[in-house]
Amino acid sequence: MARRAIIAGAGISGLSSALALSQAGFKVAVYERAKALEEFGAGIQLTPNATRVLSRLDLLESVSKVAMRPRAVRVLRGQDDAILARMDLGDADRRWGAPYLAVHRADLQATLVKTVDDDPNTDLILGASITGVRQDRDQVSVIVNGSASASDCADLVVGADGLRSTIRGILGPREAAAIAFTGRMAFRATIDSSLLEPSWSQPEITLCLGPCAHLVFYPLRDGSIVNIVAVIESEPSKSPGDVPWDSAANLRDLELAFAQWSGAIRRLLAAAGTWRAWPLYTRPPLRSFHKGRVALAGDAAHPMVPFLAQGAAQAIEDADAIGRSLSNAKDVRSGLAGYSQNRVGRATRVQIEAQRQGPVYHLRGPLALARNAALRILGGSGLKARYDWLYGA
Repeated sequence: MARRAIIAGAGISGLSSALALSQAGFKVAVYERAKALEEFGAGIQLTPNATRVLSRLDLLESVSKVAMRPRAVRVLRGQDDAILARMDLGDADRRWGAPYLAVHRADLQATLVKTVDDDPNTDLILGASITGVRQDRDQVSVIVNGSASASDCADLVVGADGLRSTIRGILGPREAAAIAFTGRMAFRATIDSSLLEPSWSQPEITLCLGPCAHLVFYPLRDGSIVNIVAVIESEPSKSPGDVPWDSAANLRDLELAFAQWSGAIRRLLAAAGTWRAWPLYTRPPLRSFHKGRVALAGDAAHPMVPFLAQGAAQAIEDADAIGRSLSNAKDVRSGLAGYSQNRVGRATRVQIEAQRQGPVYHLRGPLALARNAALRILGGSGLKARYDWLYGA
């Protein structure tokens, strides 16, 4: 009889984990609290450490059809658009063993959903929220929508239920500690590519640095739209726990943060008709990603700020690690222990390195001058070498 897994959450982490577990021989049920998987979010960078996993999951070809291959990552000085460094990505396959892609979150999720729907070993159940977990030596059971009569049981549960994970609490009170606001707000929007400055029309990822803020933009969907993310230092008007993940943006804060930046950047920001606000939160690194027959993945295990573009990539790495560990383990408990041992160190390093990157992006005065000089000296080849540990793993 096939072993069975339950996954909480049908985001990138949950859907990727479902497919990895299916490959490992499990029957999988994915419970998602939303009644419909609607389009939300915007661009995602899929760095080679993620696309290498997508290849192992037989997903790279289908994802590539809805993604773009950026030619380079360029770093600009926000005040005058001067180029500080340009990292060519044309040799990504040769250097890191997989391509560097950018994709709309909705397109990636739709591809994953279709693959899950086509997989006879996986079931996606919408409008069903896992509200409790109980386990013993032989199995783990979940309570669905708060009703004990709607419980389900399996050999293991994967909590892929995001930053405010319910499943995370099973590890203990310390691990379920309160979410901390980072003091930074992200604003995201998309614009028609025809509104982009002609000199910026190349299929490249552009990072602009300035005092107390930074900006990232790149084309999506065959170059028809441009994804924009602006990050500023901010204190929310309400307590951090009350600020929604996705809410209407305070455009005055955005305008003030970029008031002294170049005219081209200010025109880019003004071209967006609608902005959404995205408070950036963090949680302390975990010592373990599992307890017994329950494991955590993605933001439930290691929520991270987006300054290394690794949120989705690390979730996809988790999925691969869960599937491979359980394929080779003698039993579920030892398999999840192996997954945790394999992932905690790397995911924690990425989580910490991403957090450290924010202050570097937002330097001002003499420190900003020193950073810019260092980037010019480092150049594209130096940047590649600095990312080998991340992209080549």
